[in-house]
Amino acid sequence: MSSAPEDSRALRQSIIDACLEMNRTGINQGTSGNISLRLAGEEMLITPSGVPYEQMTPDMIVRMPLSGDPDPNDGQRAPSSEWQFHQALMAAKPETMAVVHAHPVNCCALAVNHMSIPPCHYMVAAFGGHDVPLADYALYGTADLSRHVVTAMKDRHGCLMANHGAIVTGDTLARAMWRMVELESLAKTYILARSIGTPVLLTAEQMDDALAAFANYGLKPA
Repeated sequence: MSSAPEDSRALRQSIIDACLEMNRTGINQGTSGNISLRLAGEEMLITPSGVPYEQMTPDMIVRMPLSGDPDPNDGQRAPSSEWQFHQALMAAKPETMAVVHAHPVNCCALAVNHMSIPPCHYMVAAFGGHDVPLADYALYGTADLSRHVVTAMKDRHGCLMANHGAIVTGDTLARAMWRMVELESLAKTYILARSIGTPVLLTAEQMDDALAAFANYGLKPA
């Protein structure tokens, strides 16, 4: 497991850079996405609520504990409205150093149809299992949504969110960003495959082989 870094201006800027990259590449739109990083000392950094990424500066990134509500009187901006599931994932998955949430179009298309991604491609193994699951719907920014996300991602590094978007985790921000790109690519592939026929799914044995192979695959699963 990677050790959690200390807070720094460079670390805060890396969050902003990742947000800008999501919008530049079409993985996200507007300010709907959010990113968090685990800090040493049972804290995390998270994007602020409602600030356009182009206007975001390192001092706007919010520092908050990994348990309990944010302090409204600490002089910081309000954290992302989705802070609860970022906090919950960090608490439930100690190996997680970064959480990335976005609204990629193809992921959202599956999510609004309440569809998970089955073992249609070996890259599903990048998310830790035989599928990419779907978290049940709940209103954004609620404890109910956090519970659904943590349940869906109990043994996974990513999930779709019913009528909402997608979440991925990683032991570094780079790994989490890589997973978000791969997840959107998988979603697009699955949708296109269904549009021209019936996808042929990999067997459980084939997926087990893929999961084992991922132990030595580039950006290794966290």
